[in-house]
Amino acid sequence: MQLLRNATQLLLGAALTYAGITHLTTNRQEFQAQVPNWVPLSADFVVIASGIVEIALGLSLLLLWKYRTQVGFLTAAFFIAIFPGNISQYVNGIDAFGLDTDRARAIRLLFQPLLVIWALWSTGAWRSYRAKRSK
Repeated sequence: MQLLRNATQLLLGAALTYAGITHLTTNRQEFQAQVPNWVPLSADFVVIASGIVEIALGLSLLLLWKYRTQVGFLTAAFFIAIFPGNISQYVNGIDAFGLDTDRARAIRLLFQPLLVIWALWSTGAWRSYRAKRSK
Protein backbone atom coordinates (compact mmCIF):
# COMPACT_ATOMS: atom_id res chain seq x y z
CA MET A 1 0.00 0.00 0.00
CA GLN A 2 2.85 2.39 0.79
CA LEU A 3 4.27 1.90 -2.68
CA LEU A 4 0.91 2.97 -4.13
CA ARG A 5 0.81 6.03 -1.85
CA ASN A 6 4.32 7.00 -2.92
CA ALA A 7 3.53 6.55 -6.61
CA THR A 8 0.34 8.60 -6.38
CA GLN A 9 2.16 11.32 -4.44
CA LEU A 10 4.77 11.50 -7.19
CA LEU A 11 2.05 11.60 -9.84
CA LEU A 12 0.26 14.43 -8.04
CA GLY A 13 3.54 16.31 -7.64
CA ALA A 14 4.32 16.00 -11.34
CA ALA A 15 0.78 17.04 -12.30
CA LEU A 16 0.87 20.12 -10.05
CA THR A 17 4.30 21.14 -11.29
CA TYR A 18 3.13 20.82 -14.89
CA ALA A 19 -0.11 22.71 -14.21
CA GLY A 20 1.82 25.47 -12.48
CA ILE A 21 4.16 25.84 -15.44
CA THR A 22 1.17 26.09 -17.80
CA HIS A 23 -0.26 28.83 -15.55
CA LEU A 24 2.79 30.87 -16.43
CA THR A 25 3.01 29.90 -20.09
CA THR A 26 0.63 28.15 -22.50
CA ASN A 27 -2.66 28.22 -20.55
CA ARG A 28 -2.40 31.60 -18.89
CA GLN A 29 -5.47 33.08 -20.58
CA GLU A 30 -7.54 29.95 -19.93
CA PHE A 31 -6.71 30.15 -16.23
CA GLN A 32 -7.53 33.88 -16.18
CA ALA A 33 -11.04 33.03 -17.35
CA GLN A 34 -11.55 31.04 -14.15
CA VAL A 35 -10.70 33.83 -11.74
CA PRO A 36 -13.99 34.99 -10.18
CA ASN A 37 -14.98 38.61 -10.84
CA TRP A 38 -15.28 39.29 -7.12
CA VAL A 39 -11.57 38.65 -6.48
CA PRO A 40 -10.09 42.12 -5.81
CA LEU A 41 -6.86 41.38 -7.68
CA SER A 42 -6.06 41.30 -11.37
CA ALA A 43 -6.79 37.94 -12.95
CA ASP A 44 -3.26 37.81 -14.36
CA PHE A 45 -1.74 38.29 -10.89
CA VAL A 46 -3.95 35.54 -9.45
CA VAL A 47 -2.95 33.15 -12.24
CA ILE A 48 0.76 33.90 -11.84
CA ALA A 49 0.59 33.59 -8.04
CA SER A 50 -1.40 30.36 -8.14
CA GLY A 51 0.98 28.98 -10.75
CA ILE A 52 3.95 29.68 -8.52
CA VAL A 53 2.16 28.05 -5.58
CA GLU A 54 1.33 25.01 -7.72
CA ILE A 55 4.95 24.65 -8.80
CA ALA A 56 6.12 24.96 -5.18
CA LEU A 57 3.59 22.38 -3.99
CA GLY A 58 4.37 20.06 -6.88
CA LEU A 59 8.10 20.19 -6.28
CA SER A 60 7.51 19.75 -2.55
CA LEU A 61 5.47 16.61 -3.22
CA LEU A 62 8.28 15.32 -5.42
CA LEU A 63 11.23 16.23 -3.21
CA LEU A 64 10.33 16.94 0.42
CA TRP A 65 9.47 13.44 1.63
CA LYS A 66 10.42 14.32 5.21
CA TYR A 67 7.58 16.86 5.23
CA ARG A 68 5.09 14.91 3.14
CA THR A 69 2.29 15.09 5.73
CA GLN A 70 2.55 18.86 6.01
CA VAL A 71 2.79 19.23 2.23
CA GLY A 72 -0.29 17.02 1.91
CA PHE A 73 -2.31 19.31 4.17
CA LEU A 74 -1.08 22.40 2.30
CA THR A 75 -1.92 20.84 -1.06
CA ALA A 76 -5.42 19.90 0.12
CA ALA A 77 -5.90 23.46 1.43
CA PHE A 78 -4.79 24.83 -1.95
CA PHE A 79 -7.32 22.67 -3.78
CA ILE A 80 -10.02 23.97 -1.45
CA ALA A 81 -8.86 27.57 -1.91
CA ILE A 82 -9.11 27.43 -5.70
CA PHE A 83 -12.50 25.72 -5.72
CA PRO A 84 -14.39 29.06 -5.97
CA GLY A 85 -12.76 29.53 -9.40
CA ASN A 86 -14.26 26.26 -10.57
CA ILE A 87 -17.64 27.22 -9.13
CA SER A 88 -17.41 30.60 -10.86
CA GLN A 89 -16.63 28.92 -14.17
CA TYR A 90 -19.76 26.78 -13.78
CA VAL A 91 -22.09 29.52 -12.50
CA ASN A 92 -21.01 32.02 -15.16
CA GLY A 93 -20.87 29.49 -18.00
CA ILE A 94 -17.25 30.28 -18.85
CA ASP A 95 -15.68 28.11 -21.53
CA ALA A 96 -12.10 27.10 -20.73
CA PHE A 97 -10.04 23.93 -21.02
CA GLY A 98 -12.59 22.34 -23.31
CA LEU A 99 -15.31 22.69 -20.70
CA ASP A 100 -17.89 24.25 -22.97
CA THR A 101 -21.13 22.89 -21.53
CA ASP A 102 -22.77 23.21 -18.14
CA ARG A 103 -22.63 19.44 -17.81
CA ALA A 104 -18.87 19.33 -18.41
CA ARG A 105 -18.30 22.17 -15.95
CA ALA A 106 -20.52 20.45 -13.35
CA ILE A 107 -18.64 17.17 -13.71
CA ARG A 108 -15.39 19.04 -13.14
CA LEU A 109 -16.77 20.34 -9.84
CA LEU A 110 -17.14 16.75 -8.67
CA PHE A 111 -13.45 16.09 -9.23
CA GLN A 112 -12.18 18.84 -6.91
CA PRO A 113 -13.03 16.91 -3.72
CA LEU A 114 -11.21 13.92 -5.22
CA LEU A 115 -8.08 16.06 -5.57
CA VAL A 116 -8.35 16.99 -1.89
CA ILE A 117 -8.69 13.32 -0.96
CA TRP A 118 -5.78 12.41 -3.26
CA ALA A 119 -3.51 14.95 -1.56
CA LEU A 120 -4.46 13.79 1.93
CA TRP A 121 -4.31 10.06 1.18
CA SER A 122 -1.15 9.90 -0.92
CA THR A 123 0.91 11.87 1.58
CA GLY A 124 -0.39 10.07 4.65
CA ALA A 125 -1.80 13.34 5.97
CA TRP A 126 -5.24 11.86 6.57
CA ARG A 127 -3.77 8.85 8.38
CA SER A 128 -1.60 11.17 10.48
CA TYR A 129 -4.59 13.31 11.39
CA ARG A 130 -6.64 10.27 12.43
CA ALA A 131 -3.77 8.87 14.49
CA LYS A 132 -3.38 12.14 16.40
CA ARG A 133 -7.13 12.33 17.07
CA SER A 134 -7.23 8.79 18.46
CA LYS A 135 -4.55 9.51 21.09
